[in-house]
Amino acid sequence: MADIKRLIRNTRAYACLDCGKCTAVCPVARYNPDFSPRKLVAGAVSGQKPDGQLWACLTCSLCEARCQSAVEYVELIKEMREAAHADGESGQCTHGGALEALMHLMTSDNLKQNRLGWLDKEYKTAGEGEVLFFTGCAPYFDVIFADLGVKTLDTAKGAIKLLNQLGITPAVMPDERCCGHDMLWTGDTRNFVKLAKLNLAEITRTKAKKIVTACPECYHTLKVEYPRYVGETGLEIVHISQLLSDAVSNGKLKFREMKRKVTYHDPCRLGRFSDIYDAPRSVIDAIPGLQMVEMAHNRAAALCCGTQAWINCGAVNKQIQTKRLQEAAATGSDIMLTSCPKCQIHLTCALKDSKSNDKAQLQITDLTALAAEAGTE
Repeated sequence: MADIKRLIRNTRAYACLDCGKCTAVCPVARYNPDFSPRKLVAGAVSGQKPDGQLWACLTCSLCEARCQSAVEYVELIKEMREAAHADGESGQCTHGGALEALMHLMTSDNLKQNRLGWLDKEYKTAGEGEVLFFTGCAPYFDVIFADLGVKTLDTAKGAIKLLNQLGITPAVMPDERCCGHDMLWTGDTRNFVKLAKLNLAEITRTKAKKIVTACPECYHTLKVEYPRYVGETGLEIVHISQLLSDAVSNGKLKFREMKRKVTYHDPCRLGRFSDIYDAPRSVIDAIPGLQMVEMAHNRAAALCCGTQAWINCGAVNKQIQTKRLQEAAATGSDIMLTSCPKCQIHLTCALKDSKSNDKAQLQITDLTALAAEAGTE
């Protein structure tokens, strides 16, 4: 592994106290006794080559939230995967490798897409402008996961509808690429950097200064990883929940009444990675009639949706998802809200596999889509 001493120093792996608290909260370790964040850290420090457990990690950061030594565990995993990828190793791709193939197609220099066909005339968008809406992979998700009945494009439509209500006509990009999040977290850094540069070239053409996204992975990648790997972009990156929360507090956005009981699932990249917990909840609180009930594990302690980067979705991952659905059902809520298209997909998949009547009553919906439905002109 390249420069293991630098990796250990930069991620503070040397500071591990071997206390096991990371393993105690790890959702994978709960159902797979052979998996342990502590063991992977110890192995890296001792120079051992990581085994297949390297790809089982969800990079959900629950271990970091509990670690008293500030070990940067997920960064360690990311860089170890980069080294493993260079040696020809990878996790097991899910869904027949379709999403991995899609990401690689998007690295083509001369790629031309028809990715804006979902935009109806009712939505006001532009080719240029100070505010850009970064759509993400929703146009492809809804095709690939049509059997699940998920409609992640409702989130994108809802975001633009709400931006329009706030007097914003966002720019959209006909040749936007995948942000590259999954390539980065599966070790394919070279293609991640290529995607980042292609996207930034398209963004430059729009003259945008602010980017709004409804996907937490896009948010984190554009805000943190692009500057880290490509250089400062000079762009302001905003998650839609932050923008809506500000609009609510300033009296610029009001909602009609919706009498439903809801709970909220904190996505890992929006919560523990980005520390955005209050903004989504303030939007929920602003919708009259919504009764919000927190799950047993919420905010920084929230459970992950159970899988990551479209790799390694097996029995352990399904057990994690089932546990999360059980927590949601225990609140007595009609709707489980989230702010991440992948959480919506993964948890809906698990919900459809469930034979439990209490969980089957849940509806899994994106907060932005719900807010757009409740929005008033």
